[in-house]
Amino acid sequence: MGTFFLALFLIVCVAVVFDISEKIDNFISRGATVTDIIFKYYLNFIPNFANLFCALFVFISVIFFTSKMASKSEFIAMFASGISRFRLLRPYFVGGLLITAFSFILGNYVIPDCNKERLAFEEKFVTRGQRISSFNIHRQLEPGVYFYIENFNRDHGVGLRMSLEKFEGVELKSKMTADMIQWDEAKQTWKAKDYCIRTFSDGIETIETGAQKDTSIRITPDDFFKKLSAVEALNAKELRDFIAEQKLSGTSAVVSSEIELYNRMATPFSTFILTIIGFSLSVKKRRGGLGLNIALGMLLSFSYILFQRFSTTFALNGMLSAMLAVWVPNFIFAIIAVVVYLTASK
Repeated sequence: MGTFFLALFLIVCVAVVFDISEKIDNFISRGATVTDIIFKYYLNFIPNFANLFCALFVFISVIFFTSKMASKSEFIAMFASGISRFRLLRPYFVGGLLITAFSFILGNYVIPDCNKERLAFEEKFVTRGQRISSFNIHRQLEPGVYFYIENFNRDHGVGLRMSLEKFEGVELKSKMTADMIQWDEAKQTWKAKDYCIRTFSDGIETIETGAQKDTSIRITPDDFFKKLSAVEALNAKELRDFIAEQKLSGTSAVVSSEIELYNRMATPFSTFILTIIGFSLSVKKRRGGLGLNIALGMLLSFSYILFQRFSTTFALNGMLSAMLAVWVPNFIFAIIAVVVYLTASK
C-alpha cells in the first residue's frame, strides 16, 4: 500500500507540472487567480487523474513489492514453513479490496462533483468557450413526440424553422411549425412566432395560425449544446437518467455515455485481476530479477489498456454493445490471471 500511494503521488506530481507548463499562458492571459487555479482546478484535477491510473499502479506496486521479497528469498522460507500461495495471496486481496472500494466511490460519487467545478474552470480559463450556434437539431422529447429546429443561436436565444410533431403509433395527430422561436429565460418557456398548428382528428384537419404563441416544449437551450465531456460531471444516478434521456431522444451519443457508466464499474474491478497477475508473475525468484518482472508486468498492463481501447472502438462503431465492450477485457484477463496463478503454483 505504501508503494502504491508513493507511486501514485509521484505520477500526480509529474502530471501537475506538465499540465501547468501547458496551460500557464491561458491562466495568465485570462486572469485566473492563484487561489482559483489551486482550489478550483488542481484540487479537482488530482482525484480524476489519480483514479485514472489507480489499477495500473496497483499492478506495478504488487510486482515491485513482491519481486523485492522474492529476490531476498522471503517466499522460500514461507513456503518451507507450510504457507500456501493462496494464503499468501489473501493480504493482497485485502489491499486490492480497499483500493477497489476507494476507486469505485471516487469514480461514481466524488469525481463527478469535482469535474463540475473543474470543467467550469476550464470553460472559463482554458478552452475557447462554447459554440454559439447549433444546426439541424433532432430530438424525441417523449414517446411519439419529435422536435426539430434548423438553427439555434445561443447568444440571442433564437431558433429558426422549428417543427414539433406528435404521433400515435404511425398516425400523425398534430404538427406545429414556426418560422422563429425565442427562449424566455424568466418564464422558462418558448415563444413561437409566425406559427402554424395542424391538428388531425377523425380524418378532419384543423389549422391554427398566429403571430406569436407561448409554448412549453420540454427542451432548453442547454440541451442543444451539451458536450460529451458533460457526462464526466454526472454521478451514477444522474448518468443513468441522462442515458435514459438520450435513448428517448434517439441520439447516437448514448453509446459514449453507456461506456462511461460501465467503465466506472469495470475499471475498479480490474484492480483484483491485475493484483492476481502481478502476484503470480513476481512470487517466483527469477534469474532476471526485478527488471524482468516489471518488464513482463508492463507488457501485460499495456496489452490490457490497448485491448480495452479496441473493444470500446467496436462499441462506438456499433459492432458491440457498450456493456460487452467494457467488460470483455476484464473477462479475458481474468482467465489469464487464473492461468498465470495456476502455472505459478506448480
